[in-house]
Amino acid sequence: MDSLETNVTTAPEQSSEINEMNAAPVEPAAVEEPETVVETETPAAPEPVSETETAAEPEPVSEPETAAEPAAPVYTTKEDVVNRVKEIAQSENLAEKQELDLLKQLFYKFHNTEIQEARQAFIDGGGEPEKFEPQIDPLEPEFRASMQLIRDRRAAAQEELERQKADNLKRKLEILERIQQLASTPEEANSTFDEFKALQAEWKEIKLVPAERATELWKNYQLYVEQFYDLLKLGHELRDYDFRKNLEAKTRLCEEAEALILAPEVVAAYNQMLILNQEWKETGPVAREFREEIWNRFKTATTAIYKRHQDFFEARKAKEEENLSQKTALCEQLEAISIDELKTSSQWDEVTKKIIEMQAAWKTIGFAPQKMNTAIFERFRKGCDQFFEKKAQFFQTLKESLNENLAKKKELVEKAESLKDSTEWRSTGDILINLQKQWKEIGNVPHKYSEELWKRFVGACDQFFEARQQATAGVRDEQNANKEQKLSIIEQLKELAEKGGDEIMQQVKELQKKWNEVGHVPFRDKDKLYKDYREVCDKIYGALNASQAKRHLNNFRNNLAQKIEKEGGSLSNERQRMMRAYERMRDELNTYENNLGFLSSNSKKGNTLVDSMKKKVEKLRDELSLLAQKIKAVDEQIANEGK
Repeated sequence: MDSLETNVTTAPEQSSEINEMNAAPVEPAAVEEPETVVETETPAAPEPVSETETAAEPEPVSEPETAAEPAAPVYTTKEDVVNRVKEIAQSENLAEKQELDLLKQLFYKFHNTEIQEARQAFIDGGGEPEKFEPQIDPLEPEFRASMQLIRDRRAAAQEELERQKADNLKRKLEILERIQQLASTPEEANSTFDEFKALQAEWKEIKLVPAERATELWKNYQLYVEQFYDLLKLGHELRDYDFRKNLEAKTRLCEEAEALILAPEVVAAYNQMLILNQEWKETGPVAREFREEIWNRFKTATTAIYKRHQDFFEARKAKEEENLSQKTALCEQLEAISIDELKTSSQWDEVTKKIIEMQAAWKTIGFAPQKMNTAIFERFRKGCDQFFEKKAQFFQTLKESLNENLAKKKELVEKAESLKDSTEWRSTGDILINLQKQWKEIGNVPHKYSEELWKRFVGACDQFFEARQQATAGVRDEQNANKEQKLSIIEQLKELAEKGGDEIMQQVKELQKKWNEVGHVPFRDKDKLYKDYREVCDKIYGALNASQAKRHLNNFRNNLAQKIEKEGGSLSNERQRMMRAYERMRDELNTYENNLGFLSSNSKKGNTLVDSMKKKVEKLRDELSLLAQKIKAVDEQIANEGK
């Protein structure tokens, strides 16, 4: 069975879907070859002809193009198919065309499946799909030679059959001519009766003639036979005996035809009816009083068989239309799948499962109408081919990506293993941590290498960090002791902050000096400790600055009048001077704040320029606040003088 994952040229003249399950499906699942049946047109019913005294037999009906399909043997391998073809080629008996079509179909299904499997193996091995070239099938020449021999024998047999038909036609024409002569000499009828019967017997023995002459021959035969009987001057006993034998024969034909009405095989019953019809035509007349009755009986039975046959084909046609509708629905489902949205292997596998289910459902649906059967199959196969080609491309790309990741992780493993014995604890530790970050950023690798690489990488990292942990155990103890000292300093500063007053500053400075003398603390605690230390120091100095600012403002108020008198001028002039200073200082503060906002968003922690600018901003804010209070004091003094 040819796979839908690759567009492989289908063998010519594959025409039947019989025994389609002989080919085992492969992943991705394959779809059967297009089913092709010879759609038999419903044959015309035999025209009723009254059996009168002057020749009344039903006209011959040509046999239908297709008989009932025989049960096909199961072939499991390509060798089975080739052996059967060779057996037919060597046999004296000619095989049915239906079996030959089946064998041809199965051979190329097996043939195409082998090509597809070879192509997939080529791709899995790293080959490019467009560079794949299938190998020559060693059995194909043998298969073709045997099939050609069979075709030659069938052609010869057909030629011989045509020659026989021509000879039979010639002999029947001679018999007709002789019966006509006998019917035209009534005075010799009695003496030529034996010859007449011999001619009738020979006529029945001669079967096949060219189809286009069959009706004409039969009508002339019936005409001349009736003429001979009408002219025959035999005794009534001989004539009645002949009529009686014919009546017995036609009664038997009626009974057999009536039995066929309920036969289980509709097509086989119809074909048997045609044989009975031919035998009826070859049977002589019956007595005049029985002719219409016996004919009506036979006609009723054959009409019923024909009607049943016609209903059978109409039902099959309706079923084929239903099958076409179901197959069209499957095509639409397949075409509705958005391949571009499939981004992961699990998504591809999920859709692949659905398509295999569609293919399995397709196999359960029977034939579509002949004119649409191949087209609907090609539509379905095209959709499957496109999907599996895209799937192959996706997994090829995925495979390449996995191999790239494998190379990258191998490089990281080699770097980690080269550093595992290093004693440069800080720098090597930073490098290994960076390697671990890179490892996480790299995607998956082929599953068979994943665990081994991970164990090597983790093992190298663990070896280094365990050695560093053992070597730096003493350092950690010292850092923990330093941590405890700094925690104690922070607590002492908090107590001084609660106490307040200028007298605490000497103690604060001594504690700050001690803080700077204490060594390193554990890295993870460094920022937290420093933050707590700065907060308490800022609180102390903030309170101190507020107290100093308050004293400075009181002194300014007390000495304001003396300052004006000493420097000259007035309170209004002093206020204007202070306002100009206030505006200049405010502009400077805005500039610093803008620059600080820009630098803070683009700088890393610990930038000294940013820290210095922050201190400058805080100082400007305090000075600006103090100046604003001085201006307020001047305003109050001016208001008091106005009173």
